[in-house]
Amino acid sequence: MLRSRVALVAFAALSLLSACANPAADKPKAVVGEATNTSPSQPTSGQKYSITPENSKIEFIGAKVTGHHNGSFKKFSGVVDYTGQVETSRVSITIDSSSLETDTPDLTKHLKTADFFDVAKFPDAKFESTVIKPGGEKGASHTVTRSIGKTSGSITQGRLTI
Repeated sequence: MLRSRVALVAFAALSLLSACANPAADKPKAVVGEATNTSPSQPTSGQKYSITPENSKIEFIGAKVTGHHNGSFKKFSGVVDYTGQVETSRVSITIDSSSLETDTPDLTKHLKTADFFDVAKFPDAKFESTVIKPGGEKGASHTVTRSIGKTSGSITQGRLTI
């Protein structure tokens, strides 16, 4: 009887430990810092490409130990100013924060409150590239200055797909 209890406790402990794996553990991590100058060192004057909901998607995955949620923004506009060289090109996007949607209606409502995006007070989120570095197996590295709700600053991410 004691042996079966010990085996049951050991099995439960192993099950609990394996069930609590972090779903974001193998994903690229963003580095967040103070805002940097958003004006490029030299003006860009390349080919302009519009970013619209008709030709693009803005999607995200919010992950935590207990699971994840998929989300997206449905209304946004922007432009890619491609100069012929990745390093001198620029990207800017403005997102209508109220167009946020997730896979859970209650989460969508909560994210729009002052706890997160505060959509009533801050209707737009803005991103402007400050640095873009070419390639690698996970895509270009980019740094953007962002203004989302009450926060602003720089984010460097290792993956950019255009």
